[in-house]
Amino acid sequence: MKRSITIIIPVIIALLTIALWAMLNQPSSEPPWPQRIQGFSFSPMRADDDPTKKVYPSISEIDEDLALLQGDVHAVRTYTLEGGMDQVPRLAKAHGLNVTVGAWIGPFENANQLEMERLTSLLREWNDNIVRVMVGNEAILRRDVTVPELIEQLDAVRRITDIPVGTAEPWHVWLKHPELVEHVDFIAVHLLPYWEGLPVDEAVDYAFNRLAEVKALYPNKEVIVGEVGWPSNGRRNRGAEASQANQTRFLRRFLARAEQQDLVYYVMEAFDQPWKVQIEGAIGTYWGVYDAQREPKFPLSQPVVRIPNWHELAALSVGMSVLLLLFLYRDSATLSSSGKSFLALVTYAVSTAAVFLVYDYTRQYMTPATTAVGILLLIGGIGVLVLLSAEAHEWAESLWLRRWRRAFPRREVPDEWLPTVSIHLPAYNEPPDMLAQTLDALAGLDYPSYEVIVVDNNTKDPAVWEPIRAHCERLAAAGNGRFRFFHVDPLEGFKAGALNYALRETDPQAGIIAVIDADYIVNPRWLRDLVPAFLEESVAIVQAPQDYRDAHESAFKAMCLAEYRGFFHIGMVTRNERNAIIQHGTMTMIRRETLESVDGWAEWCITEDAELGLRLFELGHKALYIPETYGRGLMPDTFADFRKQRFRWAYGAVRILLAHRKELLGTKRTELTAGQRWHFLSGWLPWFADGFNLLFNFAALAWSVAMVSFPHHVTPPYMSIAMVPLVLFGFKMLKSFVLYRRRVAASLRQSIGAGIAGLALSHTIARAMFAGVFSGGIGFFRTPKQGKAPALLRALADAREESLMMIAFWIAAGGVLLREDAYMLDVKVWAAVLLVQSVPYLAALLVSLLSAMPRIPASLIGPMGEMRGPAPVSAASPGTEGAAPAAGIADRGSLETSSCDDADLAPQTAAEKRVTAQATPDQVEPPAHPGSPVTPNEATPAQTGPPAAAGDHPSSEAGAQARDSRSTRPSENRQGFVGPMPEQALRQSGEPC
Repeated sequence: MKRSITIIIPVIIALLTIALWAMLNQPSSEPPWPQRIQGFSFSPMRADDDPTKKVYPSISEIDEDLALLQGDVHAVRTYTLEGGMDQVPRLAKAHGLNVTVGAWIGPFENANQLEMERLTSLLREWNDNIVRVMVGNEAILRRDVTVPELIEQLDAVRRITDIPVGTAEPWHVWLKHPELVEHVDFIAVHLLPYWEGLPVDEAVDYAFNRLAEVKALYPNKEVIVGEVGWPSNGRRNRGAEASQANQTRFLRRFLARAEQQDLVYYVMEAFDQPWKVQIEGAIGTYWGVYDAQREPKFPLSQPVVRIPNWHELAALSVGMSVLLLLFLYRDSATLSSSGKSFLALVTYAVSTAAVFLVYDYTRQYMTPATTAVGILLLIGGIGVLVLLSAEAHEWAESLWLRRWRRAFPRREVPDEWLPTVSIHLPAYNEPPDMLAQTLDALAGLDYPSYEVIVVDNNTKDPAVWEPIRAHCERLAAAGNGRFRFFHVDPLEGFKAGALNYALRETDPQAGIIAVIDADYIVNPRWLRDLVPAFLEESVAIVQAPQDYRDAHESAFKAMCLAEYRGFFHIGMVTRNERNAIIQHGTMTMIRRETLESVDGWAEWCITEDAELGLRLFELGHKALYIPETYGRGLMPDTFADFRKQRFRWAYGAVRILLAHRKELLGTKRTELTAGQRWHFLSGWLPWFADGFNLLFNFAALAWSVAMVSFPHHVTPPYMSIAMVPLVLFGFKMLKSFVLYRRRVAASLRQSIGAGIAGLALSHTIARAMFAGVFSGGIGFFRTPKQGKAPALLRALADAREESLMMIAFWIAAGGVLLREDAYMLDVKVWAAVLLVQSVPYLAALLVSLLSAMPRIPASLIGPMGEMRGPAPVSAASPGTEGAAPAAGIADRGSLETSSCDDADLAPQTAAEKRVTAQATPDQVEPPAHPGSPVTPNEATPAQTGPPAAAGDHPSSEAGAQARDSRSTRPSENRQGFVGPMPEQALRQSGEPC
């Protein structure tokens, strides 16, 4: 049934997708195109011609165009006599075409004089197919000349010819200037309702109403339609949509009524004019009935369809969706039908949108510039497709899992089974009082055998590190005997160097290495609850989340805590399902022999923790994550430190990806699974998206400057392209809000606060991405704790880059809205894009200011409590069955736990296959570690003392004697468990059957 659902859901949504394409492309019956129309506006420029550069078509090309129109039209109308256009009457006569000759009147007097001389010369010749003369075209509308100046030109021409003379202007110009009517033989009215923002269904009636208005005002003058048309592509002008279907509808409807009323009209125009993009923008290019290649753009009699080839596009979108879904469904056995339906909906929507955007973009005339932009957009579009798929996948797995496949195996284990743990605490210039609290909490751990190694590296001031050494000595003198302190200066390798130093000083009996930061107060049960997970030999890492205890101090810190929770309560939980968690360098435990086998921590990487985790995954090791609070530290005190911390994380991620690119891309053989590669690549993809978004922002600002500087030449980007950032921003915000509310169990204020804090880091992450790609020399920097809140001016300075970018976007949006065409929808959409792009920068400024105001209470946001999980399952409880759900997951009751029916998803571990005993710990004698001649009852937790005291070197003779004196089991090797747990205990601990 499950497999049937996996197939049925995509099929249903595919059918719905095809139905949507069909619904949007319902054919509409329109009046047929007349067999022969009255006239065409005729400009024979080819795709490579450009009259602004004096590049004109040849005489033979003009003749070819006239031959193409022969028999379909009575007359053509020209606009100029330059560039061989004075030959049109002669050439048209051979094809049986009449001509309305046009003379161009512009703002330059000398050019106008030359044009009038050409017209005079042409009119002195005998051309009986010249039926009208147009002196000027919209010259008054453009304000190239005044009405008296144009009247003077008209009168001059009327004196030398008997052919009717007039000029062409939009209908409202004729209504405004009745004095012009007295000097023309006919009125040529332009009816272009697209420019007036009319929907196509109202446009024909509107055009005829305006024509009737002119006729009523001037009943004694012949009125013709000098231009009538609709663009097939380009910008949306209020209610007027430029499309091929609308062009077809408007012209066929208008021509049917014009023929009934016996109007003289000229359709605007015969051929598309790509060169007009320079003077009219992209919209001026697409008014032709034929395209620039002289192919008809629409059917003349068949029903009109919005996208004629929609069948192919629908098939392509469905095909893309199926391929993407096959990838997303590869490992979705635990996903509910709702989750699969959600993935299918998003996938089909994204694929359909991608297909339409590519189709829409390629309908324009491609130049080298538009081709280059198109390639960049295609690359960006693929990135957006992958990003949305990754975000949707995390969304689905966070909300609609039927069960967790890797529930955390928490067990109660007898003390004699537990290995020695060496806790490593690196410190650099840490406040002594804070670090002392951390050490006091470690001294209170409920665990039979552990040591604490404090490595203070490179702290220069003895007043900082000497109190910590003294505190370790006091703890040892008090009878704990588990603390050792080392001050090392100089020590290379930053935090990784300190951890490697601690590893070299570790008690040889220690089997587990634990790491915490200097500001963490740990739960007494941290080791007791989590160390038993290492019973499974393949487990190399056990990770508890980072959590924080100072969110109550201010609204800033409450907001930061809410932002942190998203990763540790959503991302890490879904990653754990595929053994792909990000190891972070506090509240983590590593099997010692595994750590030593890979030569310890990588000192070249400032995020040595995540790098180590990835290295161990490449070798086939496992990691387990429990989303429950076992320790809480301190958050950054200022926005500058908050930003600095995230910069380090993001920069380190890039360096890791570059260093492990072959392993992650699968070009180098490793033990990485497809799921692990997916999570590492897709998990860091949003950070790379921030980097590309920064490039987009600079390009958007540059484009906006060009729009303001050259309003008649630079138009907004394609609206369909401009909508992508808006949709992506909305999708990400909605996803974060929903997941915070459902999975983090955050309040509305906490969800909003987390969103603002996350947005505030976007610019920092973007900079880190580029720094990581182009620079490998940035060193480690610690996040200061217990700092003082900055003054207001300092807070402004901390967010100066973001503030400048925010102001730039606001100015750009304002400048764009001051354009003459600000009423156009694409201008408004572009202004909205600019404002939305400014939101992360505004968030950075707000968060920085908030960090400078510690008196604003945390209650404004609401501090979050600890992350909690279910109670541990006792290994000695024979009646307990089933797997425990993943700890700390909000709304755990909505998820099923793993069962024996899921053996194909979580096969038995090697330990489970090997162990056959069915008894409680009291009934089973733990076997000695291989090579250790120890009897099972040779020691008890009370007899097993702590490791070396403060300052003892584990390899020294004194250290060895001290260890021997503290244990009644001198020959036992405590680097691992004494033996495997019984099968019953393993089953009761949360592992699948």
